[in-house]
Amino acid sequence: MANLLVVDDDLSMREMLEVMLRSEGYDVECAEDGTKAIRMLKKKAHDLILCDIRMAPVDGLAVLREAKKRSPETVVIMISAFATTETAVEAMREGAYDYIPKPFNVDEVKQTIRNALERRTLEHEKEIIDAELKETYHFGQIVGNSPAMMKIYNAIRQVADTRTNVLITGESGTGKELIAQAIHENSARKVKPFTVIHCGGIPETLMESELFGHRKGAFTGAIDHKKGLFEVSDGGTVFLDEIAELTHAIQVKILRVVQEKGFKPVGETQDVEVDVRIISATNKILEDEVIAGHFREDLFYRLNVINIDLPPLRRRKEDLPALAQHFLEKYGRELGKSIHKLSSYALDMLARYDFPGNVRELENMIERSVALATTNIILPESLALSTYKKGEKSEKKHELPRFDIPPTGLDLESVLADVERGYLLNALEMAGGVKQKAADILGISLESFRYRFDKHGIGSSPKGESEER
Repeated sequence: MANLLVVDDDLSMREMLEVMLRSEGYDVECAEDGTKAIRMLKKKAHDLILCDIRMAPVDGLAVLREAKKRSPETVVIMISAFATTETAVEAMREGAYDYIPKPFNVDEVKQTIRNALERRTLEHEKEIIDAELKETYHFGQIVGNSPAMMKIYNAIRQVADTRTNVLITGESGTGKELIAQAIHENSARKVKPFTVIHCGGIPETLMESELFGHRKGAFTGAIDHKKGLFEVSDGGTVFLDEIAELTHAIQVKILRVVQEKGFKPVGETQDVEVDVRIISATNKILEDEVIAGHFREDLFYRLNVINIDLPPLRRRKEDLPALAQHFLEKYGRELGKSIHKLSSYALDMLARYDFPGNVRELENMIERSVALATTNIILPESLALSTYKKGEKSEKKHELPRFDIPPTGLDLESVLADVERGYLLNALEMAGGVKQKAADILGISLESFRYRFDKHGIGSSPKGESEER
């Protein structure tokens, strides 16, 4: 039985709500003002609080803040006959579940409370499931529970303790460096260096010296001996990112390291022997680079002993909630913000996006949303989805979704109803619960919004202009 707290300085309103809610089977307590309500909150947590906004000397917003501070999972519904739109929006930003203007429809209040408690129960169950799956979601720094990622994890385990060279392929932003690091950290080499070399980021004139080192006097400016990255990585792992960007001259020297476990530093006559494992990565199709004559065939076969191909994010959308939550927690800690989750509509919006920049784009998106967030939940309007795809600017403000029809056909009326209902709820959340603003977002009249709202059984339509203020 859910425990409810009613806070209102109007005795008749408190008594009416208490009788109504007890008749619905709830355990109900009452407070005649904000001061008493806060004292009660310090003693126990409540499942749901129905609180008037306009009270003195402690108003409903103060009660809301105290409730959320002590028990974030408590659902708070604000009610008032005098609140402005700004006050209602502020209440939603502070974490209120909904705002109900007075006078209100009793059935609407009952339904709102039922919906709120049902959502709270579902979220609690989801938190339990998420906690149980936490180990599955994470493999080192990699996040994902999809079948595609499970295959990747198995591949990492299988190759980690071998000496075999690995080639990691996949689109830009899929996390190839994380895979390489996971292989290293799950191997016997984990106590030795893991050296990342961005092959496209070192100037050609410096590449040989950076990789293999040089001896004093080998060239102008070589005033001392210098160890190259391969030498300092002895016993560990060298990760060659963007391997396709290497020049032919450097490819020859890399081939010698792979075949003979040694190389000559610039200006040196004696070989330096090294024991390194080479993991390479590319976002290009390396076979095509070989055919085009840009990449040595013999080096390709030496590096591509084991291939791990990372799927793009659009092919593992089931990992989106876990990835988004991971980045939300990461940047919440870094930026000192207490943001609990993404709203369900924000997650729906992410699920409909193709992510041409893959996981890296999602991470940047969440970081930006956390930095700019003014509430403890990420709403759809906080997400900046790119208008670019694969480097080309979209000519349309809104891209049309795919209209795939299953072989068995579909119920068009049902599909259209689901779409319309989704937009109504999304707009209402974006509007902070203010129905007039939600109607404006959708470009329809308030009357049309009310009609559609009732048609889909979302709740009773507003009764009077006070519901929009």
